[in-house]
Amino acid sequence: MKVLKERILRDGRVIMPDILKVDSFLNHQIDVALFDEIGKEFARRFQKERINKILTIESSGIALAVMTARYFHDCPVVFVKKANSKIMDPHAYKAKVHSFTKNNDYTAQCAKAYLGPEDHILIIDDFLANGAAVGGMLEICKQAQAHVEGVGIVIEKGFQEGHDKIVSQGIHLESLAIIDHFENGQVVFK
Repeated sequence: MKVLKERILRDGRVIMPDILKVDSFLNHQIDVALFDEIGKEFARRFQKERINKILTIESSGIALAVMTARYFHDCPVVFVKKANSKIMDPHAYKAKVHSFTKNNDYTAQCAKAYLGPEDHILIIDDFLANGAAVGGMLEICKQAQAHVEGVGIVIEKGFQEGHDKIVSQGIHLESLAIIDHFENGQVVFK
């Protein structure tokens, strides 16, 4: 997706050997027009799939999933929660997830009322690195007996193992921008 790659090159910052900061437009401040284009592109790439729900994980994936849902006849967006609360269903679907950027583990959870065997899911997330967040969502879908029709990723770090973890399961994966590597503080796309 050309407009996304141009934006990453212009406004993204490599801050560590393997971390790209894109908070000025993707996961802290939101460029609504760009998100609309991202939603359209995911709809185009997954148009042949039978999708009736979009699943993401809080918090960066929520706006992306909502914009994508507009192009799937406003199907519901369900988001997996990272934090426990007093009002969370104690019998929720749960999966342990390791956060790459925060370097900690958490229990991802989703109320059983919102996912089930009748659901055909498109998973949407902002980044794919080692595949932990997507793996947690896949585990939750498995527990719910929901059918995963595909995974849409905005930015994939192609040099990490997440891609292989997903496609080795036979899942349709579409990444809008795939980074091959970082060189001298710059992004190099595949």
